[in-house]
Amino acid sequence: MTTGTMVPSRQRDLPHTNDQRRPAPPMVPEIQAFLVIDGIAAAGASSRRPLQARWRRTIGAFAALLLLLAVSLGFGSAAEASLNDDRYDGNIFALYAGNGSLVPPRSTLALALEQHRVAVVVYYLDDSSVSKRFAPVVSELQRLWGNNVELIPLVTDPLQPGGKAAAGALPVGDPSRYWSGLIPQVVVFDRQGQVVFDASGQVEVDAINGAVSQATGLPLPAPSGLGSTRSFNELNSEVVSGGR
Repeated sequence: MTTGTMVPSRQRDLPHTNDQRRPAPPMVPEIQAFLVIDGIAAAGASSRRPLQARWRRTIGAFAALLLLLAVSLGFGSAAEASLNDDRYDGNIFALYAGNGSLVPPRSTLALALEQHRVAVVVYYLDDSSVSKRFAPVVSELQRLWGNNVELIPLVTDPLQPGGKAAAGALPVGDPSRYWSGLIPQVVVFDRQGQVVFDASGQVEVDAINGAVSQATGLPLPAPSGLGSTRSFNELNSEVVSGGR
């Protein structure tokens, strides 16, 4: 018969382990504060991934909306531009003649007359279909005559009312003095400041060239015989020879 000595259990003989007997160490204050600031409790830290995924989807949708707005604003005016209506589309020389360098003009009428330079003044409006169709003619004048004349396209909105009826009350260099009230209108001045050509409507390039040649004493540029404009798409026209 064995003695009454108690045999300790196997578990009692083993050293205590942290996961069995010892309580978990308290959370470090810095980590706890970080989780609180981040808006997620320590026990719910595993829920951060779904939240981040939702944020990524939201930001992606917002970025796509901004891109759509940018595209609409950037290309809307060009897509809606039309040659045959009286709607403002922007710079008519850039849109309908491919030449945005015409505005603003490099000189004023008063300065051109003071310097005894031949000047060609073109009265127009950006929101006028007749001005839109005339834009290629103005660009062609620049190409043909270059620095030999002062080409001065002028919007008529800021001009004083009265036009030629009030000519006596306006200075010689004031564009309002020569505006007839119609658009487009082309007025050519010689070196002495005298008007040698004044016409309104879809004036042919040949007629303007003849007046400029007379005012400058230079021969007509080749090729001559340029007449009207022809539309080759919704936005642009070109100057074509009268013989075509």
